[in-house]
Amino acid sequence: MDLSIVSFVQIIVSVLLVIALMVANAVVMVYIERKMAGFIQRRPGPYEVGPYGTIQAVCDSMKLLAKQVFVPGNVDWLLYFLAPVTAFLPVLLLYLPIPFGPYLTAMNVDDGILLILAFAGLGVVSNLLAGWASNNKYGVLGAARAVSQSVAYEIPMIMALLSVVFLTGSLNLTEIVDSQGSWPWQWNIFAQPFAFFIYLVSLIGETNRAPFDLPEAESELTAGFHTEYSGMGFALFFLSEYANMLLVSFVCATFFLGGWKGPFLDGFWWTFIKAYAIMVFMVWIRWTFPRVRFDQLLNINWKWLLPLSILNLWLTAAILKILSKIY
Repeated sequence: MDLSIVSFVQIIVSVLLVIALMVANAVVMVYIERKMAGFIQRRPGPYEVGPYGTIQAVCDSMKLLAKQVFVPGNVDWLLYFLAPVTAFLPVLLLYLPIPFGPYLTAMNVDDGILLILAFAGLGVVSNLLAGWASNNKYGVLGAARAVSQSVAYEIPMIMALLSVVFLTGSLNLTEIVDSQGSWPWQWNIFAQPFAFFIYLVSLIGETNRAPFDLPEAESELTAGFHTEYSGMGFALFFLSEYANMLLVSFVCATFFLGGWKGPFLDGFWWTFIKAYAIMVFMVWIRWTFPRVRFDQLLNINWKWLLPLSILNLWLTAAILKILSKIY
């Protein structure tokens, strides 16, 4: 069989599996988030539908898909319906270069992280389209916040990842995992602790999670850029948010936590365990810290994260240069 046909079929199958993963991840994370919120706030959380409320998220999803799509007047129809699609479709491509296991990579490309960073920028475009096309003042304000927040926090995030790229000498995600050992002290988190901290803060800002959820601040902007969306349109934004959370967690596990490697029995399960541990951490942060003001949000980046990321990148390059001279 022609190699190009095999590659095409592999990509199609991978995209279908990614869609299934995105849907399953949203259902699981909604349940985890509700239960953790209930535990932190000393209440039970969902418990009526199914054992311990396990089917509540499924029922809510079916209700959301069955709801009538209400389109307000005076919207830009093309951009209004294009925005949720633009939020959902690019995420499908971002999972393809992720090495879930030793032989579980849909597209093992040499510049995999560049592919992820390039297409990840389309997410903020969807937020801008949604807010602008809705003809709603809260939507426009949420879109403006989303753009400025994404542009700000992308820079230290990229520099944190570049520090690991300098260390390993590769943009290939599989090679980055291979450069790390199976034991925790052999992971990049110990070689690049500042980069890990910068990435961890930046991923919360990039995914618009509390306490950095200013584009969707309910107490200020109703729902921000997706205020005027309901039914399937809102469901696509909802799916893309949890899909982006899982994506940045996979990237974090790949770059800093050894990927599929673990103290025993290396395999894809380690990638998922590490990624979901990061997602649980994000949920805990949401229900622990209050929302910051928007000026504080940007000051955290421009006054602290950006200088620290530049300094860390410079130190990494300097140390590698010195070591190359010595050895």
